[in-house]
Amino acid sequence: MIRACGVSDAGPVRRTNEDAFVSAPDVQLFAVSDGMGGQKAGEVASQLTIDAMTAFIRRSAEDIDFTWPFGIDQTLSINGNRLRTAINLANRRVFRTAETSDDYSGMGATIVAVLVNGSGVSIGHVGDSRLYALANGVLEQLTVDDSLAAVLTHEAGLGTEAIAHHPMKNVLTNVLGARESVQVHMTERTLAPGEVLLLCSDGLHGTLNDAALRDILMTVPDVDEAAQRLVTTAIERGSRDNVTALVVRLEGSA
Repeated sequence: MIRACGVSDAGPVRRTNEDAFVSAPDVQLFAVSDGMGGQKAGEVASQLTIDAMTAFIRRSAEDIDFTWPFGIDQTLSINGNRLRTAINLANRRVFRTAETSDDYSGMGATIVAVLVNGSGVSIGHVGDSRLYALANGVLEQLTVDDSLAAVLTHEAGLGTEAIAHHPMKNVLTNVLGARESVQVHMTERTLAPGEVLLLCSDGLHGTLNDAALRDILMTVPDVDEAAQRLVTTAIERGSRDNVTALVVRLEGSA
């Protein structure tokens, strides 16, 4: 059985909440999107992302007679291909909507999403919204940010202090809606009973380090309370961004 809860807060500074999420245990889809753009474009981009993905996942769960507009990745399961297609459809939706109005020009969104099937999980992400897994007391980050900071860390080998002072550390290198096609990072893995997944926007992981995330997930087993505690703690510790936490726990067999 899957238990999940998502909490999202605009935070103490932003007038609008440009984060959006879906927690849909009936189709076992869980996702967080962080929008960006002028006026309310970021809010629009993240909601378009979530809506487009959810619509395809629901449609493909109910009707196996559907097309694969972005082809099939033979290295992925059917569910992995469903999630990959959903994210690509979301990118196309945001990109095309951005072309319809000057108010939406340049908008984009991140996405981190999981589609659960029994004890298996398909993972897809674009941007810097993250997925963590907590198992046996160990917290592991399962996604790598599409950001200049990540590039500087993994490719240039710069240390934490140098990156912290880099003027472009927060620049994203890959987002939904920027181009007609997008690079979607896909992986698949097996979940263990009791394992906890945390999907979150950078308003959370940019404020709480891994130790803080682990402590909350370890000491607060209830997913509803854990999601609320994560968001509240991030705001109390100075997050100036929108903050979203979606906590998913596999209890017994899914």
